[in-house]
Amino acid sequence: MCRSIKTLRPPVLPEEATEDEIRAAALQYVRKVSGFRAPAAHNREVFERAVDDIARATAELLDGLEVRGSASKKPPEPAQAS
Repeated sequence: MCRSIKTLRPPVLPEEATEDEIRAAALQYVRKVSGFRAPAAHNREVFERAVDDIARATAELLDGLEVRGSASKKPPEPAQAS
């Protein structure tokens, strides 16, 4: 695993990951997989698109995860009156 990508979910982070943290992790992933720290001009578009796609997928993943023993992101629904 890429050592500069950090875990972005609670309880490792005290709060939700920011867009900047998610994008930085996506960038590190693309750099690792592609083998390029920065793309050449002719690869820039595909490189940036990959970072955007991975950042979006990461945000969706983090949004959908349920971590046992941690506070829920969503407030509990009110009880129905009988």
